[in-house]
Amino acid sequence: MLNAVNIESPPPGRLLVAVSGGPDSTALLLALVGAGRDVVAAHYDHALREGSETVARQVADLCARVGVRLIAERRDEPMPKGSLQAGARALRYAFLDRALLESGADWVVLAHTADDLVEGVVLHMLRGCGLAGLRGMPARRGRYVRPMLEVWRKEVRGFLDDRGIVPHEDPANQDGRFARVRARLQILPALERDRPGISRRFHAAALSAARLQEVAENTPTEVESLKRMYAEAGGRQPGLSRRHLEAMLSLARPGRGGRGVDLPGGLRFRIVGGRMQIVPSQPRTRSVPRLEVRSCAGCEERDAVHLRAGIQLHVGYRRPGLRLRPAGGRGTRKLQDIFVDARVPREDRDAFPLVFAGERLAWVPGHAVDAELMAPTGEPAQHVALTPMPGLVAQKVARLESPTAPGARRAQKMEI
Repeated sequence: MLNAVNIESPPPGRLLVAVSGGPDSTALLLALVGAGRDVVAAHYDHALREGSETVARQVADLCARVGVRLIAERRDEPMPKGSLQAGARALRYAFLDRALLESGADWVVLAHTADDLVEGVVLHMLRGCGLAGLRGMPARRGRYVRPMLEVWRKEVRGFLDDRGIVPHEDPANQDGRFARVRARLQILPALERDRPGISRRFHAAALSAARLQEVAENTPTEVESLKRMYAEAGGRQPGLSRRHLEAMLSLARPGRGGRGVDLPGGLRFRIVGGRMQIVPSQPRTRSVPRLEVRSCAGCEERDAVHLRAGIQLHVGYRRPGLRLRPAGGRGTRKLQDIFVDARVPREDRDAFPLVFAGERLAWVPGHAVDAELMAPTGEPAQHVALTPMPGLVAQKVARLESPTAPGARRAQKMEI
């Protein structure tokens, strides 16, 4: 099983292993530790079942025994509306994104197996799917990798039995209310009885579809580019209907920006300043950034400004009538006009942090500073900075230059 895990498939660097405490993730953690990889473990307690804290302790004990740092978190917020499994998945992946930053890891490693791949393919086929659905879950998406897609659960069990490891068995894996469980316990066994070996044939077909999908994504059409953007922004595949894609293509045609289309998975497609973006549809909870003020004789720090000494400063947000006299410009300007010129999306402006001197707008971070409040060269000054700077907060955003921009290229990039 150790060879089948193909531990070389995670790219070089530190690995954040998602460990639920179940057989698959336990085996993956042990295999990667045994291979000498730089590993940090992450465990999210969904707090949905009695005894979940016991599983969290078992994971902590395992990590302590093998000398692996553990980042753990227990849910302390209401479950999202809708499907229980989808809500739990969204919270879990949000935690893994946070843990990735905290751990300094380069990749998140998930323990999905060949059985998981086949079950996903069967569910996609039952709903109706194209090539991406037949592929099932990809071996790599963004900074998430799945090195066990060619390992079967039977091999995982043997690996753990040989080492005397008894993992946690999640009761949800036997709960027939969930479609994936019905595929595992009813549909696939029935197909195997009628066509022995069909699970492995599904698996081989999925791997072939994955290779074809990779070719399609590397030579993308407009539709494939949009699908790829959606996946890189965190959307599940297959997730976009023909209606979604047609609406997105319509927005991408030349015209006025600032419009959008709501997409599955809590995402939104929009046009901002000649670029197509896929962003979270609901703005994140507004948190006030830290205002850093210190004496400075002058420096070249890019994300800071130097204001007159003695001014009392604080962080605030936009309100009607705000203006300032930008350094290097003529006259005063409305904050609204500064936002428009800076191409700050409408839905982001209320949460954009500003620095005030009393009731007076002193600094629009990254875009404009009041000329009358700037410290003259050579005079005592206050070095003023925000942490984090607007636009630098970690958030998944997929961007693609749009035909609305003159001479636009078709190059796609992911920014995190």
